[in-house]
Amino acid sequence: MKAELIAVGTEILTGQIVNTNAQFLSEKFAQIGMDVFYHIAVGDNEERLLKVLKTASKRSDLIVLCGGLGPTEDDLTKQTLAKFLGRPLIFDPDAMDKLDRFFASRPDYVRTSNNDRQAQIIDGSQPLPNVTGLAVGGYLDVDGVTYIVLPGPPSELKPMVNQELIPLLDTTGQKLYSRVLRFFGIGESQLVTLLSDLIAKQSDPTIAPYAKTGEVTLRLSTKARDPQKADEKLTKLEEEILNHGQLRNLMYGYGDDNSLAKLVFDLLSARQETISAAESLTAGLFQATIADFPGASAVLEGGFVTYSPQQKAQLLQLDKEQLARQGVVSASTACDMAEQARAIVGSDYGIALTGVAGPEHLEGHPAGTVFIGLATREFSKAYPVNIGGRSRQDIRHIACLHAFNLMRQTLLNDGNLV
Repeated sequence: MKAELIAVGTEILTGQIVNTNAQFLSEKFAQIGMDVFYHIAVGDNEERLLKVLKTASKRSDLIVLCGGLGPTEDDLTKQTLAKFLGRPLIFDPDAMDKLDRFFASRPDYVRTSNNDRQAQIIDGSQPLPNVTGLAVGGYLDVDGVTYIVLPGPPSELKPMVNQELIPLLDTTGQKLYSRVLRFFGIGESQLVTLLSDLIAKQSDPTIAPYAKTGEVTLRLSTKARDPQKADEKLTKLEEEILNHGQLRNLMYGYGDDNSLAKLVFDLLSARQETISAAESLTAGLFQATIADFPGASAVLEGGFVTYSPQQKAQLLQLDKEQLARQGVVSASTACDMAEQARAIVGSDYGIALTGVAGPEHLEGHPAGTVFIGLATREFSKAYPVNIGGRSRQDIRHIACLHAFNLMRQTLLNDGNLV
């Protein structure tokens, strides 16, 4: 079944309100295995709404109209849909009774004739009671197309959808199940090209790539009657994906809320090990990211933010002359910073980030040149990273992702540098 959502309200088009109902309804429909193909917004205008309904009725099996059920003249959704279908509006007795009781309990409210519009439904509709408001919704099948009208305020729409609409629509027993795979070290275009054979033939399950700053996720989705069957289908597809190229090594986790930083934090916690950091271009971002997690003090014992050569020499106890010779933006300095951060704090690992966030060059290096140093109690190593063509903010963010990924690989390698 192809569904289409039509938001009615000039205030949406002028940006006065955000159409959160579309997101809510799309999520709800996906959960019961229903595909939403179109999101449309139209103003409070009968002529334009009639044109939208004409188009929607030719391409969709289920049309949901949100908003425009109130008492004023610009609330014209039911009136326009009734005109489009050639059916009269009638009064729903239960909705009228609710109106009567509402005004009877509030003698200071003046009831006018237009208030009764909220109790109207299109002839032949199944009423959808409004538990938090006065405007009744409706469910109607005409010529193979299902039309649904819902109130606009989310406080009224959500209870009506959850309590009245979903039970009417959820007849297949199938639900949508998803699994998110997270990758670092590959771009979206490269990943899609690598998986072009699977994407070309996909039907169920489906593959949807999403690019984020510095990383890519794949959302695998399938419809099934129970979680076990869904898990079998998603696991089979996941294995097919990971057998392409080096994807098994580039995938680091699952879920929308997972992250490289959280994975590193959990690995350090499980191993009861600690880390310290010396940051130049990232200005404490690496440490601040770890500090977001409860219990961070057991993992992050301390660290340094040293922008200038003078502070690198003073706080990290680096040799000024050697620092001047090798430069701030260098593999040697990254190693020295990591070693000193670890030694001074007494942590198990030390990590350092130095480089050029831009936009200007530094020491002859272009923006995006980054060196990451990583030190254990026995060894240290520097890793060059090129993050060109990005903003200052993105360069700093992606540099931290690289640092966390190096820590992830090291911890999964039993603490040995990769």
